[in-house]
Amino acid sequence: MIVTKTPASDASLRTAAAARAVRRPSPPALNDSLAGILLAEHEDLAARQASLVDRLREEDRQVVLRHARRRTLQPGELLFVQGDPHDGIVIVDTGRVRSFYTAPSGREITLAYWFPGNFIGGPDIFGGGTHMWAAMAVQRTELTTLPGRALRELASTIPDLALGLIDALAFKARCYSAVAQMLGTRSISERLGHLLLFLASTYGIEEQNGVYIAAPFTHEEIAHLVGSTRQWVTIRLTQLQRAGILQYRRGMLLIRRPDQLATGIQ
Repeated sequence: MIVTKTPASDASLRTAAAARAVRRPSPPALNDSLAGILLAEHEDLAARQASLVDRLREEDRQVVLRHARRRTLQPGELLFVQGDPHDGIVIVDTGRVRSFYTAPSGREITLAYWFPGNFIGGPDIFGGGTHMWAAMAVQRTELTTLPGRALRELASTIPDLALGLIDALAFKARCYSAVAQMLGTRSISERLGHLLLFLASTYGIEEQNGVYIAAPFTHEEIAHLVGSTRQWVTIRLTQLQRAGILQYRRGMLLIRRPDQLATGIQ
């Protein structure tokens, strides 16, 4: 999946990402106990992970922070793009970051959303190689960056940090394996139905008329999650709305009949 970057493709990706972000309102804060990917079979991959830094003893935490740099991204600002040199990790302190892959054809698929406590970067966390995908802030995001060389030295002297890195890499591997399984074994219709049910179960608020999903997603964002096109998602959501299974307005979803969602989308 490593894409060889050319100056032209790099510039076009940054321009396209910036254009999509123009005048887009920041989404409201989601449930702080949730994080991770949105296209998965099980909700455990949405459970928030403890920050690598916050889980350390105070004296170790201060040692790590002396090597760290702070950074703030605005909505739509890219953290890195495919092919950028890889060096170290970036820990999400506040906000939300989306990682995504862009094929040579220009088609894009969302891999994950990373929340406070998650780190971005891998597998070459100690430096070397290039990024296999891109990452962009979805809302105003504060980050802590740890360079690869410093991270290697710290991991060799702070066992809790080394164990935390192993646990976090295992979590990320499970996330990407889940995405690969869904893309490889489910039809687009099944993936959309499963995604909507997953969002309802993890971000849903029970109301008299159904389950309200307290997380706004555009048709394009949903398409990137399920590996489809915006036009296809628009058609399917319209069909579901006409069938009375859901209500979609201004990016807000109300699932009226969750029990019929999977069958109603076929």
